[in-house]
Amino acid sequence: MINDTYYKRRFVIAGIVIFIVASYIVRLFALQVIDQSRRVKADNNALVRQPVYASRGLIYDRNDSLLVFNQPIYEVMMIMNEMTPNFDTLGFCEAMQMDTAAYNQRIAQISNVRKNRGFSKYTPQVFAGQLKKEDIGLLQERLYNFPGISIRQRTLRDYTYNAASHLLGSVGEVNQMDLERDSYYQQGDYSGRDGVEKQYEVALRGINGVEVLLRDNRGRICGSYHDGELDRPAVAGQNLKLGMDIELQMLAEELIGENIGSAVAIEPQTGEILALASMPGWNPKDLVGKQRGNNYMTLLQDSKKPLMNRATQAMYPPGSTFKILQTLVALHQGAITPATLYPCNGPQSTPIKCTHHHGSPVDLGMAIEQSCNPYYWCVFRDLLQMDGYGKNNRAFRHRYELWRTDIMRFGLGQKFEDSDVPNQKSGSVPSTKLYDRFYGKTGWKAITIRSLSIGQGEILVTPLQLANQAACIANEGYYITPHLLYNDSAYMQPDKRHETGIDATYFKIVKDGMERVMLNGTGRWHNIPKWHICGKTGTVQNPHGKDHAIFIAYAPKDNPKIAVAIAVENVGFGATWACPIAVKMIDLYMTKHFPEMADEPEQTDDEPEK
Repeated sequence: MINDTYYKRRFVIAGIVIFIVASYIVRLFALQVIDQSRRVKADNNALVRQPVYASRGLIYDRNDSLLVFNQPIYEVMMIMNEMTPNFDTLGFCEAMQMDTAAYNQRIAQISNVRKNRGFSKYTPQVFAGQLKKEDIGLLQERLYNFPGISIRQRTLRDYTYNAASHLLGSVGEVNQMDLERDSYYQQGDYSGRDGVEKQYEVALRGINGVEVLLRDNRGRICGSYHDGELDRPAVAGQNLKLGMDIELQMLAEELIGENIGSAVAIEPQTGEILALASMPGWNPKDLVGKQRGNNYMTLLQDSKKPLMNRATQAMYPPGSTFKILQTLVALHQGAITPATLYPCNGPQSTPIKCTHHHGSPVDLGMAIEQSCNPYYWCVFRDLLQMDGYGKNNRAFRHRYELWRTDIMRFGLGQKFEDSDVPNQKSGSVPSTKLYDRFYGKTGWKAITIRSLSIGQGEILVTPLQLANQAACIANEGYYITPHLLYNDSAYMQPDKRHETGIDATYFKIVKDGMERVMLNGTGRWHNIPKWHICGKTGTVQNPHGKDHAIFIAYAPKDNPKIAVAIAVENVGFGATWACPIAVKMIDLYMTKHFPEMADEPEQTDDEPEK
């Protein structure tokens, strides 16, 4: 009989063997079926996922003129593992038109895993980027001599016109912050850095695709994996249509010329921005390609600050253009009527003097036409003191806050938060808290802040806000949020209408006065009568040099089609410098789009009757 001890032991051994085999089976099943991480790592060793870059969307103006398009560029790619030990470095450097020192420096940069986190000697690395066709011509001819080197095509932005640099913006390489904020991007990708390019980045960039390639056990690319069944084609970015008129934009930039300033034009009925010029600017082509970095630093260090978009970021006191809003608020609150008279003693007036003699007393129409400072000081004083005045000035403070609220309903003192215009400054309509901090709660009166009556002092506006103010007057009491996209664009949100709450009757009074400015007042020297322009000049005091020239206008008086604001720094009178720029812009736009709205030519005696 078999020894029971050995007989039983065989069952133990068999059990152990079965357990070990079962453990291996379970482990293999887990590794190959349940846990995909090993398979992914194996696939990553065998497969190369090559990005296929989407073509960026094109940008057009309101008349379908192409503004921004794409041009092909090339990148020299390097797979270090495929480069043979006897790689012809000298020949490669000659083809790349570079010296060996620069070659070695670039190899060191690519191999630095701290700076190049995606480095692998088995995957393509960008050796040189943003090259034009002529830069790679010699390399293409000799490419067969350089194993591990390939050429990949991408696109860069190009521009039809040397204009609208601030509005359009630029495209540059993503930084570390972009990579952390949006998983869409990879090292070496490009994105909009400012302007429309940044504002509509997601729409313009499209969706990158991928090409999956197979490589052998030595890391060499063998071709497409499974006939491209895992490939994903790129989806081109969406084209955009702007409300801008490129001819109007170029005229504005040309007219400002070497001066520092800005011009904004808006279509009142839609809020579409027709022009958004800021000077000095730059050629949009300067921030494209290999020289982008150097050119950007040059612009950044320029004392004239060309990178600043003065149309949305420069803030000025509005000067006499503010008198229009003073009129509307005073009429609305019942402080004055169109027949209200105030005295003016010209330059001898106190506490605010007038710039010239125009007779006395002055009614509202004459005050707008002649831009009478003493008249508007009296208006502002009487409005704030309507409910009485004394040491306990609660009524005065209440009146001031009512005045401030009505002024801000025109879009002043705040950003247009529902707009697609980037990089806006809010300006300032000073609050009671500000003056309390300056003078104490009972230490300031109407006379203390009298500069506000004529648009000076602590009030600040941007040219964009001034143009919107002109549009609001043209619309007789409301404005549509100023925006860059054309209204028919797929990405355009519904019009956002903002009411001032002031009766349209008062706007008609103001519009009559603004027409008188162009017929008989400070704008008469540059008026074009056929367009029935309504305007208001402003000259803003500047403690650091010559005054700033300001002008707002819209046309025609009835059924308005364009509203304009101009600001030119350190040049003098608004009537001399800003007014002619606005009038020429209005004339170009109206002649181009609405020639039928011009007056019929006058019939002379020798002209036959029709």
